[in-house]
Amino acid sequence: MSAALLEVRGLAVDFAVRGARGRQVTHAVRDVSLTVAEGSVFGLVGESGSGKSTLARAALGLIRPTSGGSVLDGIDVGAARGGTLRALRRSAAMVFQNPVAALNPRRTAAASIAEPLQLHGLPRPEIERRVAGLLDQVGLGSGHGGRLPHELSGGQCQRVGIARALATRPRLLVLDEPTSALDVSVQAQILNLLLELKREHGLTYLLISHDLDVVRHMSDTVGVMYRGRLVEHGPAREVLGEPAHPYTRTLLDAIPGQGRERLLAAGPPEPAADAPAAVGAGCAFLPRCPVARTDPREACATAAPVLRPAAGRDVACHMAAEPSPITKRSSA
Repeated sequence: MSAALLEVRGLAVDFAVRGARGRQVTHAVRDVSLTVAEGSVFGLVGESGSGKSTLARAALGLIRPTSGGSVLDGIDVGAARGGTLRALRRSAAMVFQNPVAALNPRRTAAASIAEPLQLHGLPRPEIERRVAGLLDQVGLGSGHGGRLPHELSGGQCQRVGIARALATRPRLLVLDEPTSALDVSVQAQILNLLLELKREHGLTYLLISHDLDVVRHMSDTVGVMYRGRLVEHGPAREVLGEPAHPYTRTLLDAIPGQGRERLLAAGPPEPAADAPAAVGAGCAFLPRCPVARTDPREACATAAPVLRPAAGRDVACHMAAEPSPITKRSSA
């Protein structure tokens, strides 16, 4: 088994927000622990607002966690300072959801790729050599280096974003919805490019997505988040093939042709500040849970479930270890 490149330990992130009821606290991430093995792809899935991107940013030290922390490449992210912090910044990079918005509209493709190298003080000849090589690696010729973002297609902009992320030779890439803003015809090209780069450079990916087909295609391990909590975690084939948590099953049922009407009938997630789990009482998924609706347990309403081993993975569900319709996906 590969060593851990990224370890997240009891990480929590709270945001203070002002609303109609005055100042409230939104629990964006709640006590999440996970491990990303070196050389693997860890897929983090969940609906919009489930805390996926916030977790990734806090794990990399881009935002300060309320509690808990992370270790990246053997470095305590929260304690990193000076040269250690600079080394940490070289160890990880992000590829963002909107490839056009992620690039400076006034910088050419080559200038955008060169920027992180300039920040780390590399000499100009070395920067020019690396930029040319990176453009080639992501499938763009040298002629694209002089173009501005509006002169490139969405797929080409994402290739520039990937090249920029690779500029400092990181070991970990956080892919935050890397294909969701692209045309369907381009998505497969970008995913195949990412897999090719992973093999070539021995990269590790933390893939954030709500597209389960993308996650299934790319990932070795999957973590499922709901309202800031990790509710299921394990090998991708098991989690996505035989979900043990009703929320994971709901996500799978939302794939076109596999019962999307069930998710729509269940309704959207409630605001975090208003739900029982915001004060630590009951399961956050209870109002939408199809299993508890027909076979409720007292614990579902009174105690927040914690991750525990069940069905070959870790699941935060009071009924995960019991025989139920959620432990095996039907062919319907």
